[in-house]
Amino acid sequence: MEKIIVLGTGYATAENLFNTCFVLENDKKEKLLVDTGGGNGILSRLTKANVPINEIHDIFISHKHSDHVLGILWIIRKLEKFIADNKYEGNLTIYCHSELEKVIRGLCGLTFKKRFLDLFDTRIFFKILEDGQKVNVIGYELEAIDICAKSDLQYGFKTKLDNGKTFIFLGDEPLREPVYDRVKNVDYMCHEAFCLDSEAHIHTPYKFNHDTAKSAAEKAEMLNVKTLILWHTREDFLDKRAERFKEEASKYFKGNIIVPEDLDIIEL
Repeated sequence: MEKIIVLGTGYATAENLFNTCFVLENDKKEKLLVDTGGGNGILSRLTKANVPINEIHDIFISHKHSDHVLGILWIIRKLEKFIADNKYEGNLTIYCHSELEKVIRGLCGLTFKKRFLDLFDTRIFFKILEDGQKVNVIGYELEAIDICAKSDLQYGFKTKLDNGKTFIFLGDEPLREPVYDRVKNVDYMCHEAFCLDSEAHIHTPYKFNHDTAKSAAEKAEMLNVKTLILWHTREDFLDKRAERFKEEASKYFKGNIIVPEDLDIIEL
């Protein structure tokens, strides 16, 4: 069964949640890791989610912000040991835009010894994406999407699942009008929601290029989305977070609403 293995649902400086990232797994148990979190916590999250790191051969990274990219350093450190011990079959491919390749290579150059750097272009490869480009990843045709982020260049992707449903990941900034046509009628839309609209005057999400549950829901309704997945949230009222976000979003969106917890599994 195709599914999302949710590794984290929190925003950048969350203390009780891991940064938002997930694994998309197909029927063959092949895995695409989407974003890597902000540190070595990615390793424990993968362990807790029963995702062996030596089963990961494809990683999509949306943008260069620390809470999305720094985990790649720890994944590479861990993989180097598997490769040295002949316990990693095949190669690792990192899918990203051109700016991110420079960032990742630069970070690794500043922090890694030669044996790690020697993995690049021999066992670790970059697949540089352009807006609208389609690539085959774990059997899915992924269409790269420039989400028109206001802070830094950021890509999401859209794909058709084996079950015929459409899935779109939109990074961690609000859905903007230039992308509307690519979102219309999708079955699953992953969208960030920094806070509730009723609390926007307190948390000022738009100041940080983020959105609210209400705004995300309104756009999902307008574009005939079937299921809205809300994450990349603040961590206030964690015990009631899902209930509160669903309550607000359901006033503006008639479809299915999912507000996952860290380590949840979403069956697609």
